[in-house]
Parts: sequence; C-alpha cells; structure tokens
Amino acid sequence: MNADRAHASLRSATRWRLWEPLLWVVAFASPLVLSQYAAIVNEIAITALFALSLDLVLGFTGIVSLGHAAFFGFGAYAAALFAKHFMPDPLVGLAVGIAAATVLGAAASFTVQRGSDLTRLMVTLGAALILLELANKLDWLTGGADGLQGVVMGPLLGKFEFDLAGRTAAWYSLTVLLIFFFISRRLMHSPFGATLKAIRDNRLRAMSIGIPVGSRITVAYTIAAALAGAAGALLAQTTGFASLDVFEFHRSADVMLILVVGGTGWLYGGVLGAIVFKLMQDFLSAITPQYWTFWLGLFLVVLVLVGRDRLLKPWTIFRRGRAA
Repeated sequence: MNADRAHASLRSATRWRLWEPLLWVVAFASPLVLSQYAAIVNEIAITALFALSLDLVLGFTGIVSLGHAAFFGFGAYAAALFAKHFMPDPLVGLAVGIAAATVLGAAASFTVQRGSDLTRLMVTLGAALILLELANKLDWLTGGADGLQGVVMGPLLGKFEFDLAGRTAAWYSLTVLLIFFFISRRLMHSPFGATLKAIRDNRLRAMSIGIPVGSRITVAYTIAAALAGAAGALLAQTTGFASLDVFEFHRSADVMLILVVGGTGWLYGGVLGAIVFKLMQDFLSAITPQYWTFWLGLFLVVLVLVGRDRLLKPWTIFRRGRAA
C-alpha cells in the first residue's frame, strides 16, 4: 500500500499544472513579440539552464559547490573549439560540449564524495580555478586572455541562420532549456530522485536503508555537469565567442545567488531566479553602471530578511503545488 501511494505521489508530481504550458508559451513568444529583448531572453534561458544544473546537486542532493563554472566553461570552450576547427553545426557542437562536460563531471564527482560542506566548497572552487589558469596558459589553443575568437556557427538544422536580432538564438536556447527541464523533472520525480532527496536529508540514514550513496552522488553530479556544459555551449554558440570569463568565480557565485532568489529543490526556482537576476542586472546597470551591484546586494539582503515567500508571494502559490 505504501509503495502504491509513493508511486501515485511521483506520478502526480510529474503532471503539468494548467499554468505551466502558458508560462512556456509566453517564453517562446517573447522573442517575437519583444524582438528588441531577444538577446536578454537568450541570456535568461542560458542562465536558467545553468541554475537548473546546480539545483540538481545543491537542492536535490545536498552537495554544495562554488566551482560549477568549471563545467559551464568546459562546455563553452569544447563547443567553440569544435565549431572553429571541425564543424560549425550547432547541434553537433552542443552534443560535443555536453559530452566534454559530462566526462569532466564524472571525474570530478569523486572529489565531492566525502568531507564537509566547507571541504566541498574549496575543492570545487579549486577545480574551477585550475581550469581557468589552464585556459589562460594554453593560449595557442584557447586564445588566452584574448579569448577564442572567430567562432562562426552554421544555420540551425541547416535552415535557420543566427540573426543579429538574436531571435533564433533565443528560440534555440529556450528549446534546449525546455528539453532538459522536462528530463530533469522526470528524473527528480522518479525513484532515483527520491533516493537523492534521502541522501540530501540524511546521508547516514540513506546508507542504512541500502541506498548506494556514492554511486547516486556520482550520477547526479555527472548529470548536473552535463546540463552546465550545455549552458556553456549555448553561450559560446549564440555569442560566437568564448573567453576566460566563463571560468571566473563570479559565474559560480551568480548562479548560487540565482538559486537563493528562486529557491532550491524546486526546478522552477532556477528559472524564476534567472529571470529576476538578469532583468535586475540589465535594468540596474542601465541606470547606475558603476553601482548596480550595490542595489542587487541590497535586494538580496531584503530578500533574506523579509523572506522569499513574502517578497515573491504570487510565486509561492506555484511552489506550494510542487509542480516541478
């Protein structure tokens, strides 16, 4: 009876609520209706995918990371190098970026198996800084401090050129985000996802009931790295450029802040956080280019003091439904 109830609960969690299709329709319509903001929509979609990847390990598995930019940057450079030296096809390049980040994530997953949260913070941050320094020193391959320039992408599916307005790029990134969001949703609301939540809540108890904690963490970390690599690949493909900035500490810090805004352990938290963060960044930097980070920091302080549920009350209703 308990097993049947658990399966029914998982099936219920994977059902789409009435507001969800409307949300995605609005997202896909925005590059056409608000064509002047297509570039921002593209950035939001990429950032949301990056935040989604971190939420899989932080919100669902309980693994903290300050070096998630390592996978983002690795995917970006892999896709950019493949497009420049081998084939400009976007979808093949995206697959290459995902594959490269997946391999890196599988190797790095063993570094977060043990130790305290502080240890994991330092280890993950160190991995990202190592890759940053390697990208800087291997200038013959990566372009060094000047970045990898001259990345020209071919038409998407052989038909859709990347226009200057950024609409094709926005729809491309939104489509990839939707696909990976659906996959993550199914995965996190499955028996596998339930074991990850058990590990997050109490690792010792999870081990005592027979959950293979080590292998579960490895799989979750590898999947999260793949999604981060996809986000990095999208950034390199839609901008035609890859620089050391993709490995910088602020990438990992920003995506952590995005989850603070949107909430962890809730897949739409990364999407909501990316929307709020990017719109505030664009709006505030246009008003006060030098001090926009002050106002963003003030917003975060107010968010923590007042509470996310109170400050973002309309979205709280969605979160209570646990649709994702």
